[in-house]
Amino acid sequence: MMNSDKQGRPRAFRSIEQAAAVSLLQTTDAFRRRLTRAIEPFGITLQQFNVLRILRGAGLDGLATLTVANRMVERTPGVTRLLDRLEAEGLVERVRDTEDRRRVVARITPQGRSLLERVDDTFEDAEDGAFGDLNEAEVEQLNRYLGRVRVHLEAIEQNPERLDDAT
Repeated sequence: MMNSDKQGRPRAFRSIEQAAAVSLLQTTDAFRRRLTRAIEPFGITLQQFNVLRILRGAGLDGLATLTVANRMVERTPGVTRLLDRLEAEGLVERVRDTEDRRRVVARITPQGRSLLERVDDTFEDAEDGAFGDLNEAEVEQLNRYLGRVRVHLEAIEQNPERLDDAT
């Protein structure tokens, strides 16, 4: 199985799975760079954008910090720091749950909603344009394949003993 490095030189992989894994990682990196460039002018990071979208989707009730962390595209232990920064910028507010004082609920502010409204079209254009000449059916097929791989990896993560079954 051959692939090429960044200079276009051929590089051998030990298996088709290894080639696919490297290709997926390289594609993810390129996709992330594209999306980062698209939203940089708005002064937020991809992770902050993700948090704001999650909170916008939650509506007026907001979400517990742990729920926000679990819904993020890129899992990170630093959700509290992300929320700290967004709160300092007036994009998010946090309040203690009235029924369970240990629980902190985060909500998007009107300023946060306004920022997302300005970013949405630019971000969606960057997403859509990343797929080049793939048609809708090909993008749907790609999404199904990636979904299957993700479900498999998450199952292994939840039950590491399955790793032996997966190889």
